[in-house]
Amino acid sequence: MESTNEHTSELRDEDLCALACGGDRMAEEQLVVRYQQLTRACSRPYFLAGGDSEDLIQEAMFGLLKAIREFDPGRSVSFHTFAEVCVRNRIRSAVTAAARGKHTPLNHSVPYELAMQGNEDSPEELVINREEGEERLEQVNQQLSPLERHILSLYLQGLSYQDIGQQVHRPVKSVDNAIQRIRRKVAKLYGGSSES
Repeated sequence: MESTNEHTSELRDEDLCALACGGDRMAEEQLVVRYQQLTRACSRPYFLAGGDSEDLIQEAMFGLLKAIREFDPGRSVSFHTFAEVCVRNRIRSAVTAAARGKHTPLNHSVPYELAMQGNEDSPEELVINREEGEERLEQVNQQLSPLERHILSLYLQGLSYQDIGQQVHRPVKSVDNAIQRIRRKVAKLYGGSSES
């Protein structure tokens, strides 16, 4: 039995997962729409060697699809938490692979089944990765002006350039310029290239 948009829009995430696992494409699409902002927000703190932000968002979406297909409602964790972990793991794996130069990341399409293979980080690795991320963000913030820190904070929350501009009372071009300066400073701090 196929669901309708009205039906799926009222369901909890966990219920949508159950429907999606049963082959309901509308339920899966509803979850993808609901979590689009999360995938963008999770990908924003990262830079991909040889790729761009859309490549990272694509990887984040693979992580979300994995979460939808592997969510276990029997565990005492919400779908939102599980999805965020899967999305962040997928992004970190892509960034790590690109940094190692082992693969040409994201430049060639691969079947979904192949893309979904790989090991998840252990809980200990997740904590270490989170702490390392916080330390890196602190190092970056020390290099930025107060305006750049504010813009970066809004950018990492997933806001568009236009929304950021409204919040900081600056034109979109100024926001874009600030984000480009932030990228250059981060690249200089970590010895990479700011060019995509």
